[in-house]
Amino acid sequence: MNAARDEVKNPLASRFCGLAFSSPIVLLSGCVGFGEEYTRVAGFSNADAGAVVLKGTTLHARLGNSPHRVFETPAGMLNAIGLQNPGVAHVITHVLPDLDFTETRFIANVCGSTIEEYVEVTRRFDQSPIDAIEINISCPNVKEGGVAFGNYPDSSARVVAACRAATRKPIITKLSPNQTDIRENARRCIEAGADALAVINTIMGMAIDVQTRRPVIGNVQGGLSGPAIKPIALLKVHQVYEIARQHRVPIIGQGGITSVTDALEFIIAGASAIGIGTSLFYDPLVCKKINAGIIAYLHAHRIAAVSELVGTLRTGADIEDCAVSG
Repeated sequence: MNAARDEVKNPLASRFCGLAFSSPIVLLSGCVGFGEEYTRVAGFSNADAGAVVLKGTTLHARLGNSPHRVFETPAGMLNAIGLQNPGVAHVITHVLPDLDFTETRFIANVCGSTIEEYVEVTRRFDQSPIDAIEINISCPNVKEGGVAFGNYPDSSARVVAACRAATRKPIITKLSPNQTDIRENARRCIEAGADALAVINTIMGMAIDVQTRRPVIGNVQGGLSGPAIKPIALLKVHQVYEIARQHRVPIIGQGGITSVTDALEFIIAGASAIGIGTSLFYDPLVCKKINAGIIAYLHAHRIAAVSELVGTLRTGADIEDCAVSG
């Protein structure tokens, strides 16, 4: 495939970690099952996305958390599925053969409760037709009292380095927003071997039933996604881009994207691709609308390809990010 010629024909086309993407849209893990869930919706096609990230996969099958697992909140959604999945052997043997790899790129999402589990799941996907591997470092480390790997740069880097040694496929590290300095974590993950970064994962939150005075989510807390987290995600993409661009590492920007304006904001902030997740639950055909809107924007601004828009945020040389508000 001639990528340059393809981009002229299709302004949405680009290269991401060496993979040809027909659109900057990436369907996010946990939102489209194992790539087949939305194909039953009339008018939906995986071909409208540059890539599809499969549901989080562990070494052995998991039943997930007790209900309730999902709860709608103002401008968002809490979820605590608990990584329910059939295990990596089942995914490779029974799921991957049914996917149409000519339609889009498929990315595995690797999860684990120990570094050894991450490595083994990564090794098995390395021997599969999967196009790339996303490392979900928000999983709890059972050897460290359940603290998430992704909340600390040292543990994040150890997971990435171990997985890097287990595969030749592109590694995308999914960064948690629930940490002190996401820039430092991004830097450490890049140095450990990450080829790309996904920014951000969900933000931890909870909801309470005031009648029973009990948590609504069976797991007490869950990950908040949807429009409520978009301003936070957008800032994190901008911050991570400051580090990632120095190493020419691309970013999947994600968190509350529901419209073409949202998508454009993330691309301008530094995202080479944009993740769509929660919005699919109430508008399964949102990808078509976003693709069309981006093309219209590029034409209106006489920009030949979406890749030319990445990281074009205009800030004054005398302006620096700071933690002071008001």
